Amino acid sequence: MFLLSEVNDFKRFKTAGSFMSFLGLVPGEYSSGSKRKQTSITKTGSPRLRRILVEAAWQHRFPGTGSKVVAARRVGQSALVVSLAEKASLRLHKKFKNMQLRGKTPQVMITAVSRELSGFLWAAMNLVA
Repeated sequence: MFLLSEVNDFKRFKTAGSFMSFLGLVPGEYSSGSKRKQTSITKTGSPRLRRILVEAAWQHRFPGTGSKVVAARRVGQSALVVSLAEKASLRLHKKFKNMQLRGKTPQVMITAVSRELSGFLWAAMNLVA
């Protein structure tokens, strides 16, 4: 609910990248001449909204198991949205595990997963709206 009240209209974001930028989950950039360096995330936008996404991203440390509770919540939902949610769950867990195998720190892994999660949220909200 907080997500909807903060964002209000997902249609104002033309791409998932623009939504990620709104949340401040994209890397900053320092460039001079031909040199280009990416910095940490920009942290623009609502810190509360970014925090909610980061906290939600922690859930993707574990594979989605398709519990009875989740199945009950999906009753009456659009098949397209449900398939997008399943795809997101698998992809986000895979991203977390791949980054873990590469030796990334937990903060870097979770920030990357929350950025990817925001892309799936943007896609789902544009399917529904």
